[in-house]
Amino acid sequence: MAGGEEESKNKGFRLLWILDVKNTPCAREAILHGAGGSIVAGLLHFLATSRVRRSYDVGFAGFMLTTLGSWFYCRLNNAKIRVQQRIIQEGIKNKVVYEGTALDPINKSGRETPSGPS
Repeated sequence: MAGGEEESKNKGFRLLWILDVKNTPCAREAILHGAGGSIVAGLLHFLATSRVRRSYDVGFAGFMLTTLGSWFYCRLNNAKIRVQQRIIQEGIKNKVVYEGTALDPINKSGRETPSGPS
């Protein structure tokens, strides 16, 4: 029984039975930004025009645009970070592999390694 209860706690929140907000990167932030964008857009339109139905539509459009914009921006930044991490990891691995050998890039920059008595 404890296993079933534990699984239900780890499921997270699913938006429209499609998007698992807890386990999807950037989803929570994008939805929160979208909610804020919808409130701002709808409220500003209502204050400017006093048209309730149209303000609702503008608020919904603001939600969609803000959510998608925030989602793509966050995902793009995550992809850039992953590429940078991969490059750094490759560089660290190469440094460890080539350190002290003739292929060491530090030695090619003009430094000589102590080779002992000749």
